[in-house]
Amino acid sequence: MTTTERVGRPGGTVVRVGPVSGRVRWRQVAVPLGAAVAVVLLSAVSLGRGDFPIGLTDVLRALVGLGEQTQRFIVLELRAPRIAVGALVGLALGVAGALFQTSARNPLASPDVLGITQGASVGAVAAIVLGGTASGIGVPLAALLGALGTGLLLLLLAWRAGIDGYRLVLVGIALWAVAAALVDWLLTRAEIYDAASAYVWITGSLNARTWSEAVPLLVALAVLLPAALACSRVLGVVQFGDDTARGLGVRLVPTQAVVVLVAVGLTAAAVAAAGPIAYVALVVPQVAIRLTGGSRPPLLASGLLGAALVVGADLLTRTVLPQALPVGVLTAAVGAPYLLWLLVRGRRRSTL
Repeated sequence: MTTTERVGRPGGTVVRVGPVSGRVRWRQVAVPLGAAVAVVLLSAVSLGRGDFPIGLTDVLRALVGLGEQTQRFIVLELRAPRIAVGALVGLALGVAGALFQTSARNPLASPDVLGITQGASVGAVAAIVLGGTASGIGVPLAALLGALGTGLLLLLLAWRAGIDGYRLVLVGIALWAVAAALVDWLLTRAEIYDAASAYVWITGSLNARTWSEAVPLLVALAVLLPAALACSRVLGVVQFGDDTARGLGVRLVPTQAVVVLVAVGLTAAAVAAAGPIAYVALVVPQVAIRLTGGSRPPLLASGLLGAALVVGADLLTRTVLPQALPVGVLTAAVGAPYLLWLLVRGRRRSTL
């Protein structure tokens, strides 16, 4: 028999099923559901909008293999893979940002600040400039290896009997600076055509994405997302500090290592699929905290909000702005002021 009991602070409803009981906080349920609905609605609108508008009925017919051949091609081969890649990339970056920020207990800990996306840019630009190709599997593979290599180097340099959040951010900023210098050096050696291709890639774009990018990313998420969700309960303890976590029986060192490696893997997969779409992993987890009213970034809500942000930003760049821009331009325009606000707020708190 199931019974519910309304309680006051800290809020929520206690649900009992026989001898088992648990607390359900409805804001933490409503936010992921709302974000999932937003992703579906934005995707539906995006399927029908563009240079060749298609009505909702025709979109639905095309999705089930009916309708005109031209409409099926536009929906299934041009727009659907682009939207799928955008949603999966946003999901991966949102979860990765939540993992980094919770593990480091620092809102600045994101793949953008820690240099992981910049490390992916080094690999991709090197493949374009030195390999002379801007297409095929070479560039995504080079970006994947660059992100993984930078993430492992970050883990090794920041490790000192565990991970200190302050040290992690400082080491990450240093790695970002080195990677940015390498990218600039590679671009000075590039031919004009290769440099233009590299600039488009390092901005982060969903243009011309196909199912060949969506399927590997989906496979990576099928492995890494359950691993991230499995870490959620332990992260709820880690947020209270290393000593508290050890006192409650958490094996802190392997836990931190697994969390960072999963976050690096999610970031690497996302960047390999669509380039370094900036600041999604930085902004979305903090927005999720404020919407859910929790004490740490919720993983599922962060991922779904990230998916909604990327799909919505891509829709705006394609249909609202006077000129189509890479989606990374719009996310950077949102995230850069937010980063400055975080820095200013942190400085004010340190002077109080």
